[in-house]
Amino acid sequence: MIKKMQSFSELYLKFSRKQWAELHNSLPLMITEEEIVKLNGTNEDLSFQEVMKIYLPLSRLLNLYINSSLRHQAVLDQFFGTHCKRIPYIIGITGSVAVGKSVIARVLQALLSGWSGNRRVELVTTDGFLYPNKVLKQRDLMQKKGFPQSYDIVSLLNFISTLKAGLVRRITVPVYSHLIYDIVPNKQKIILQPDILILEGLNVLQSSRNRFYKSHCEFISDFIDFSIYVDAHENLIKSWYINRFLKLCRGAFSDSKSHFYHYSKLTIEEVISIASQLWKDVNSRNLQENILPTRNRASLILEKSTNHVVKRVHLRK
Repeated sequence: MIKKMQSFSELYLKFSRKQWAELHNSLPLMITEEEIVKLNGTNEDLSFQEVMKIYLPLSRLLNLYINSSLRHQAVLDQFFGTHCKRIPYIIGITGSVAVGKSVIARVLQALLSGWSGNRRVELVTTDGFLYPNKVLKQRDLMQKKGFPQSYDIVSLLNFISTLKAGLVRRITVPVYSHLIYDIVPNKQKIILQPDILILEGLNVLQSSRNRFYKSHCEFISDFIDFSIYVDAHENLIKSWYINRFLKLCRGAFSDSKSHFYHYSKLTIEEVISIASQLWKDVNSRNLQENILPTRNRASLILEKSTNHVVKRVHLRK
């Protein structure tokens, strides 16, 4: 007899904010308040307390997992009598647009870099593997940027599988610019054999359930050792998106080189109206159809409330 699939509550251990904060085990914070300020994004002012209560315990957990992975590699070395290539530990971070993935990725990079062993921690976003705007226009996909079909999934899989196999010491990835809203021509980011890779993006946990990936035998998640889904109620994320859009209109969009320069000339009411429509037509659809269905595949879920404060943590058993 086939048993029914386990429910979400059965798959995860649930921690309140207070319970999770107690798991930092009296570890000292290895970055300063000034450094935390520099890691903040356009839409999020990450506090010292938030790093202490949420991200320091998370970095401790990740460090334990990474040490376990290194011991596993050492066992193989001993068994085969060889010295295996350095295999990076890959952490995936996903969730909706505007939910705060980038800030979390930068904070974890800073924290994990501070652990003993002088580990090299690299951060790569899957934005760099979006097709250039020229290709998206040819395929009539500009209004679906960020949807699965807008990514060069073959190049992304080649990158992550090559890195995970330890085949090269040096590998390059394309660079995406939010200013020009496109891949930067003739520019590459160099990745030098990291001990830890943080891969951040909308599509990190998307799999064969998505029809755009069915032609591939491998999926990004096959190469990820630990995955984090950043979660919040959609109404909250929408408000963060609109607020970020307003801030960008007063800041980065006012640069004449910006793809969205014309928005900087609009009134606040006009900007809110446009951002709300973009959320409804593009980002909400992508969240509901492609991103949210991957949540229960994550190793850990950070559940946010107002002001990007994490109120609960769910850890897969």
